Amino acid sequence: MPGIIGKKLGMAQIFEEGGNFVPVTYIVCEPNVICQIKTTDKDGLDAIVLGAEKLKKERKTKKFRTLCQFAGQGGDLKKGDEIKADLFEDGEKVTVTSVSKGKGFQGQVRRYNFKVARITHGTKDARHGSTGACAMPGRTKPGLKMAGRMGTDQVTLHDRIVVKVDVSRNLIAIKGPIPGAKNSIVYLKKQA
Repeated sequence: MPGIIGKKLGMAQIFEEGGNFVPVTYIVCEPNVICQIKTTDKDGLDAIVLGAEKLKKERKTKKFRTLCQFAGQGGDLKKGDEIKADLFEDGEKVTVTSVSKGKGFQGQVRRYNFKVARITHGTKDARHGSTGACAMPGRTKPGLKMAGRMGTDQVTLHDRIVVKVDVSRNLIAIKGPIPGAKNSIVYLKKQA
């Protein structure tokens, strides 16, 4: 099985046997249900569609709040089977995908790490002017780094180590920080 859908709970630390502590992010992975198994003959690719967070009031076309397609063969899995946190083992490396926190509308300094012109020593006109060139081309070229909305980008992190798996509470502890706010959706995939 290639992956699972989870929710970010927050960060904590786990103490090792030698006394060192490891910063971890806890992800709760409620049992995911296999909604569809795709095959190369029928659908053009081998993939498994998982559903998480069952809706209280199911509709005809929608039964889960979150769906995700993971590439790979299902093996002996069938539609309706549950995938749990025991899919991963301690020390295993995984790929984590989630959406980063939104920062709102930000200027160039915060968004792109630009420098601010100094304010002293006769730099009266250093901070004024237009964004484009002179007569040619007479406009602002596309792709210029300007102020705008920052964050809410899909971020994928590779080679993240699973420190601990608690099957009874459906928890997976992954070493280091993971992008996104608390209770945001996180996709965990096995390393190829």
